[in-house]
This record gives sequence, C-alpha cells and structure tokens, in this order.
Amino acid sequence: MKSLIIKRSIVVNGYKTSVSLEDAFWNGLKEIAHSQHITVSNIIGKINASRIHGNLSSAIRLFVLDGIRTRAPEFIGDDAKPSMWDGGNAHSQR
Repeated sequence: MKSLIIKRSIVVNGYKTSVSLEDAFWNGLKEIAHSQHITVSNIIGKINASRIHGNLSSAIRLFVLDGIRTRAPEFIGDDAKPSMWDGGNAHSQR
C-alpha cells in the first residue's frame, strides 16, 4: 500500500532538509504562504524558529491546524466552501 505521507525536500534558512507531510497539510501550508505573500520556505523557516518540541513535520501540521481553527468560524454555515486563506473573498466572485 502506498503511503499517504510524502517526503519533500526544502531549503530552510540556507539548509537543505526534508519534511514528510500529507498532501492536505502541504496544500494548506502553500495556501497560507500565498495568502501572506511569502514563500513556503520562508514560512517553514518561521515555523522552525518558533517550535519548542517535536519535529519540523509535526510543527507544520500544528501550524496548519491552528490556521484552520482560527479561520473556521468565518465559514460555519456557509455552503460556498471558499479557500480558507483568501480572507473570505470567494463570495465576491459570485
């Protein structure tokens, strides 16, 4: 059976490393980075600098989960399913 976790090579603060993440977390991370107008490498660098315990992959998952929890109330009861990180602007395109 193929693993749902994919190992990705990245450069963080000038050092090559890898993280193992499910596609959903990787895509969520990319959306957050895009919404903040920074690169994935830069956002991972910030996550890496602020983590206290655990490995980088776990820290990224927690970061993405926190982002979802923070923005979830904006979308409760809404059937449009906009991107979590577009600031709710998907509705203005209707």
